[in-house]
Amino acid sequence: MQTKLKECDGCEKMTVIWKNHEGNRYCKYCWSCHKSKKSKLQKPKVSIPRVSSKRKKKDAEYLKLRERYLKDNSLCKVKVNGCSQLATDIHHTYAGSNREVYYLIQSTWIPVCRNCHNWIHDNPKESRIMKYLK
Repeated sequence: MQTKLKECDGCEKMTVIWKNHEGNRYCKYCWSCHKSKKSKLQKPKVSIPRVSSKRKKKDAEYLKLRERYLKDNSLCKVKVNGCSQLATDIHHTYAGSNREVYYLIQSTWIPVCRNCHNWIHDNPKESRIMKYLK
């Protein structure tokens, strides 16, 4: 079967027609460069937020509670080698899927310095024995 050559409305050359669009004929090259009017009218894609609105509210509440908790409990409770004595972090004793349930419950928090917090996470066996992790 022999293909018929027709004039492309894009480049006006006699070629094989790749696409008929809105009464216009386009060759393969011109069609790849062609932008339809509909694409200009499409709405831009809305990006999905990284954090849900529910989580944002919970985090805002946590920041307020955290600030107040660290004012009231300014000394590190763990005190391993290299402890700076001043609590700068809050360690959550519940990890994994349980952490979300106990996220805002202050009885599960421990005021710690950065060095002690790193030690807790680097030494999970000892931390569980000392009840710093559950």
